[in-house]
Amino acid sequence: MIARLRIPALLCVIAIVALSCKQNTPTPAAFSGDLNKGNPTTSAPDKPTIDNTPPAAKELSDDQTARLNAALQATPQGCDVLVEKSCMLPFPSDYFTVEDTASPTGRRVNLPTGQLKNTAGTPLDPTAWNLNDGFSPATPIVVYVPGIDPVATGLPSVTEIAKSITTASPTVLVDLDTGQLVPHWAEMDERATSDANRSLVIHPAASLIETHRIAVALRKIYGTDGVPLPSPIQYQVLRDNLTSNVPQLEDRKAANDVVFKEMATAGVARSGLYLSWWFTVSSAKSLSGRVLSMRDDALGKLAGSSPSFTVTRTGTDKLQKGIARTVSGTFQVPLYLDNGGAPGSRMTFDSAGQPVQSGEITANFTCDIPATALKNGEARPVVYGHGLLGDSTEVTDSDVQVTAASGNFVYCSTDALGLSEGDVPFVATVLGDLSLFPSVPDRLQQAILNYLYLGRLMVNESGLGSDKAFQTTSGANMLDTSSAYFDGNSQGAILGGAITAVAQDWTKAVLGVGGMGYATLLNRSVDFDKYFAIMRLAYPDPVEQQILFAVIQMLWDRGETSGYVQHLTDRAYDTTPPHQVLMTVAFGDHQVANVTADNIARTLKLPLYHPVLPKGADDVSSAARFFNLSPIRKFPYSGSAYEYWYSGTLPPPNGNITPIQGPLYAANCQGTAADTSPKCTDPHGDPRRQPGVMEQKDAFFKPDGKVINVCNDKPCISKTKSELGY
Repeated sequence: MIARLRIPALLCVIAIVALSCKQNTPTPAAFSGDLNKGNPTTSAPDKPTIDNTPPAAKELSDDQTARLNAALQATPQGCDVLVEKSCMLPFPSDYFTVEDTASPTGRRVNLPTGQLKNTAGTPLDPTAWNLNDGFSPATPIVVYVPGIDPVATGLPSVTEIAKSITTASPTVLVDLDTGQLVPHWAEMDERATSDANRSLVIHPAASLIETHRIAVALRKIYGTDGVPLPSPIQYQVLRDNLTSNVPQLEDRKAANDVVFKEMATAGVARSGLYLSWWFTVSSAKSLSGRVLSMRDDALGKLAGSSPSFTVTRTGTDKLQKGIARTVSGTFQVPLYLDNGGAPGSRMTFDSAGQPVQSGEITANFTCDIPATALKNGEARPVVYGHGLLGDSTEVTDSDVQVTAASGNFVYCSTDALGLSEGDVPFVATVLGDLSLFPSVPDRLQQAILNYLYLGRLMVNESGLGSDKAFQTTSGANMLDTSSAYFDGNSQGAILGGAITAVAQDWTKAVLGVGGMGYATLLNRSVDFDKYFAIMRLAYPDPVEQQILFAVIQMLWDRGETSGYVQHLTDRAYDTTPPHQVLMTVAFGDHQVANVTADNIARTLKLPLYHPVLPKGADDVSSAARFFNLSPIRKFPYSGSAYEYWYSGTLPPPNGNITPIQGPLYAANCQGTAADTSPKCTDPHGDPRRQPGVMEQKDAFFKPDGKVINVCNDKPCISKTKSELGY
């Protein structure tokens, strides 16, 4: 996932300037797809009839009044009164929104000022967040429950997702627009140092539907003494219709009564709830509207021609068999950032809030040229997405070169601004002050546009093929310009889902060892621990750390798959073709957690290759581990698909920890075993190297390409880098 970090470089500080430029207003993007139609999760039995009629009003007792007054006194002005632990809990919540009839959701985020301070005393500046019309469709849901016993309570773990939509689940998510229960898992924060600062975190098992309202409920929550915990007195006022004479609570009763009634349709009873609240999911316009506006404006300015470009170098060093040369160069892209697009720059907007061009940026490219293409042409152009904090030269890595040669592909890559090698110092700065974070997704959105321009450069007749570096020995364009394709690994796949969702020059993508939802992924990645050491110094409170992950996800959506996944395949945006994706993942991946890829597959209903794992590889059943993922029924398969590759790695732990922090790793990977045993080594780089995966790309990267069975109805077993020699 990550190019190995140079920790001293991470300590650099770069200031950012957030200025807006005013120019001509691009046409706002239009959106298609039935946003009100859910992604059905699973069949469920008829729900029991629940009467959630408000109980008769009742006065507070003296004891209840005293407890309520104490709770209110502990809650700062402007904070949600439901949970005393933090001003921002529970999160997300529509308490932190205001009405906005002009937005697609009817809401606008309104995070309070002065909260989530770092150790320097600098609070989070909510300005960028308060432009959103809802919360992330990939959000973790964070709450604090003092005294909870998670074992006695029976939280549904990541391998018990099916339980989460039954009456046995103590955690409940209800899509209030469809009346469906939402599959999820729940976990206590294993990163916390004590129960006193340990959050309960709930993760949806698929993308939450854009614009929908999601209710969260906790019930049958047990304490360490085996007795159900009483709900907070503040919540009792709402649930039991207690008369409090507290405007902060009385003003919420009517809205809560409506939601209680809506939850009843999903079989959730009001009585006995420990806590409940709801939040609104952002709209497509809020999530992807900026990129679509940039795309339409920038590609429209080409007027059917190619981006301008310059070839700066051809190379013949460190070539794999079948590769004739590498080619490097630059190309020009409209810029929608201030400060020349440098790390720390921010998006520029016009008076209507639309991205507006501020100039041009010179993007780079690096390409692999197969010997077959040089001789015969007809090479298929593939846009390649590199790993986190890497750069375009990853395309010259041995495995990418072997892939290019195997299928007569010309692979080209460009730097993914925002999370490329040049962003390392600024990323370190962000970890110390998350008010600077908005620059990261802003630059990632510019990166998406740069990748789209690279694709256009590869398929336009006046593009790369017009230069002798991309011509055959007879002087003809070596590129098949009928279509481009996309291949990305790790961060290249995480960003690649977003790029592909808005791509007009390709309809097929292979996303290798990727996922979505950094807020879920980060705690589970061995690479993030390098970052976390810095973040922990600036934000030492574990409860606030979990809130911050959910907060930054709200903006990160615009620069990764999570903000685009609902339109990635067959529910395409306007003026955008449907796409097919082949996802390949490594079981037990140490860098990109499998659950974040599973969530994509569940959202898109991708069929999963079976058998997934060899017998004895996992103590958890396939049905439980890969909840609601149906098998591919027939090969060759026409459509999108999902496939696991097995390297012998241990199953991932259930909690928000890395694989090397789990109990199985501790029991099996001591001493030299950590570096030598297949159980213990990281399989992250294995799928892309497999000859079978290369065969699949060759079969898939065609206008009528299909997914083929390269594992002969057996589990897909990876060979190591040393075995393959590349």
